[in-house]
Amino acid sequence: MDYRRKKKLTFFTIGLIFLLSGIEYAVILPTIWGYLQVLHAAPFFLGLGLSAFSLSGLLSGPLFGHWSDRTRTTKSVVLFSNVFEIVGNFMYFIGYSKWLLLSSRLVAGVGAGAASSIFGFITQSTAPEDRANVFAAVMACRQVGLLIGPAFNIFLRLCDFHLGPFLVDKYTSPGLFMCMMWALLQLVVLLMYWDLPPEAEDKEKEVEAEEEEEEVEGVEEDKPLMGPEEPLETYSAVTPEQLEALIIPNGNAAHGSPPPSITDADPFQNFSVRNEFLREEVVILLTAQFITLFNQTALETMVTPLTQKYFNFRELENSVMYFLCGVEVIAGFFFVRWLSQKVADRVVLVVGLIICNVSCAWCLIFLAKPRGSFTWQLTEFIIGVFLQLLGLPFVAVSQVSLFSKVTAVKTQGFSQGVRRSVGGLATILGPLCAGGLTEHLYVMLGMMLALLVLLTVSTHCVCACACTHNYVGSTSPPDCEYTLCVYVLMCVCVWVHFFKWRMYYIMGEVLKYSNKFIFIVL
Repeated sequence: MDYRRKKKLTFFTIGLIFLLSGIEYAVILPTIWGYLQVLHAAPFFLGLGLSAFSLSGLLSGPLFGHWSDRTRTTKSVVLFSNVFEIVGNFMYFIGYSKWLLLSSRLVAGVGAGAASSIFGFITQSTAPEDRANVFAAVMACRQVGLLIGPAFNIFLRLCDFHLGPFLVDKYTSPGLFMCMMWALLQLVVLLMYWDLPPEAEDKEKEVEAEEEEEEVEGVEEDKPLMGPEEPLETYSAVTPEQLEALIIPNGNAAHGSPPPSITDADPFQNFSVRNEFLREEVVILLTAQFITLFNQTALETMVTPLTQKYFNFRELENSVMYFLCGVEVIAGFFFVRWLSQKVADRVVLVVGLIICNVSCAWCLIFLAKPRGSFTWQLTEFIIGVFLQLLGLPFVAVSQVSLFSKVTAVKTQGFSQGVRRSVGGLATILGPLCAGGLTEHLYVMLGMMLALLVLLTVSTHCVCACACTHNYVGSTSPPDCEYTLCVYVLMCVCVWVHFFKWRMYYIMGEVLKYSNKFIFIVL
């Protein structure tokens, strides 16, 4: 099988992996709350179950990325991580107790950490100008899974039978279904996934050129080494220029086996966390990852109580709303995929941040305290949600593509793991912060808008510095170092004020329940 076909099948398998991750989220999320109620779990177990998946993925991502960077293989990482998905979903299917259910999401989340290795593989196997295109397609696959996932629940909710000692009903069937899907994916990975080096295509061309050279040499073997008119200097050792021509990129020699010191070089030999991550452009991109995911999960947490409070939405109306949101996000990813081929990634990022600022300002003005008739309130809500989802693909695709370009290629798996860990932390803190502030939307939306404004201004400053200095390097330009310091200080101030208010709210709630407890005791 030729290189091109192997690469297409490998990328197809990667798309299936992200498709299943989206389906799993969409199948488990609608049923986990009812499942916990059947197991007599307290309400806070819902937050623990959702956060456990993100927490284990947050911790396993850098480890899997480090593994793939050291071994320079991704297939073994994917196969190993899928075992956690299979075991975790089988534990969810068994579900004897609330603690086993919580542990199942913790185990399954470990498997999600393989995405860092996959993103590193994509970075190393694609050209920089095509990277955003591939990232957009992969992210769109997950959104397709989120869109079609609820359709499986239509059939899974009808299950009501026993499989040996285990009950298969509308709560346990999603675990069994996903366990079977991840097991089938193991076979697909074994048969259709290859660890192809980035230079494989060039190697094939070189092998063909070598075969042609050998045929020419075979024809000329009968000729004397030196002709009568040939100068003596032409019969000599290999020149340095010829030696360089025999060496191909990535340290693999064209003839014979390369020295062990080249192929076995440790990718982390000269690695420095400070030089790799504590740079303006890297900090800005990691902050963009955190803030956009924090805002997205916070709004996802607040949207259901808001629709129930102001519009009296039930399960059907919310399902239709999420379906339309999924269609918009998928269309946005494909639009960004096309746009990334026309403009630079920095332009896509800035456009996405502007849209996010406008959407957050709209929500702060019109949704924090809706006014007017029912039709006008619903129109305001639809516009706010549309703008919020419109900016998400712009920021998501551009920041992943830019991050892969400003970090070292040889340690891309570990770097992508760090990036996904930052995103995982945001998906944990977003619902926790928004859950207690659904009645204080001015505080929540105001803090979200302040962080977005800081991120947009800092991104503009970094892009301006990069253009002014023509900067591509491992350290920040001397004239622009103040931007990072000022940005970090302003972000810290915003978070301190927010959490100070949040602590006041928590202390008030604690005192309120303490007074009730004392009153009952007395």
